[in-house]
Amino acid sequence: MKYTQLGRTGLKVSRLVLGTMNFGPQTDEADSHAIMDAALDAGINFVDTANVYGWGENKGRTERIIGNWFAKGGDRREKVVLATKVYGNMTGDGSPAWPNHDKLSALNIRRAVDASLKRLQTDHIDLYQFHHIDRDTPFDEIWQAIDVLVQQGKILYVGSSNFPGYKIAQANEIAARRNGTIGLVSEQCLYNLFERRAEMEVIPAAQDYGLGVIPWSPLHGGLLGGVLKKEVEGRRRATGRAADTLADPAGRARIQAYEDLLDKHGLEPGEAALAWLLTRPGVTGPIVGPRTAAQLDSALRAVDLDLPEDLLTDLDDIFPGPGPSPEAFAW
Repeated sequence: MKYTQLGRTGLKVSRLVLGTMNFGPQTDEADSHAIMDAALDAGINFVDTANVYGWGENKGRTERIIGNWFAKGGDRREKVVLATKVYGNMTGDGSPAWPNHDKLSALNIRRAVDASLKRLQTDHIDLYQFHHIDRDTPFDEIWQAIDVLVQQGKILYVGSSNFPGYKIAQANEIAARRNGTIGLVSEQCLYNLFERRAEMEVIPAAQDYGLGVIPWSPLHGGLLGGVLKKEVEGRRRATGRAADTLADPAGRARIQAYEDLLDKHGLEPGEAALAWLLTRPGVTGPIVGPRTAAQLDSALRAVDLDLPEDLLTDLDDIFPGPGPSPEAFAW
């Protein structure tokens, strides 16, 4: 495994992040623990989750699965950089949240941290991430709450998720006014070969403010994982955003050109998509969310995959980025 610093911090993290969103809904606890053990054995030390994972009536279940894994001992907790998130409504039946039981008020942050620590069976969270922007809560209040939690030793670093570039700037400018507040150190955003809008403003803002970029959905819902080949072989049918893209003839043609190109180079599409992200400026490491041990093995191979320059150029031709801001939208 290869490692890098998380943004401007001294924290060393693996270049693959183990995503746990499938633990519970898709993968049972025993298999989830086996995947986490295999990831740790392979050198992955960065584990990402969220308080709402488990979904529906089972929100919080994923954190509990991770907590039970930590409770097995063997230095599991000591070897892991643990990241979780706060923002969502934790009401299981999808009904509206009771006032102050979601988003980023100081009160909800305090409650959410304590609830996550209990489920995770640990005394601290290494990276606490805001899952979304909160338009109703000023950053002065948010940072005051964070400062208290840092002083209490309950969290160490803070990151954002799904933030636009201007909110990254706003958050860190306000943090800079406060003595002892380090501000955001990472941004977790939707970013992959097919979806490159983050390159316009989010990633430049993250780089300017020293945030590590953690892409989620690196295969764009399976679209970049050899979906057409799997469809022909009867192994898997596209769903969600992948199905929507393939329903459009132009989108389907792009994915076919992508799969044909990688077949010519003798590469697996999913592995190449992850390896491409590892070449991108500012990227710490993509989140991989394996449902099975085989999917984890495939992701691990991407770390050592060296994509030739002609392939990178051809990938840019198939999936061109938006270009820099403001040129991308101004002219």
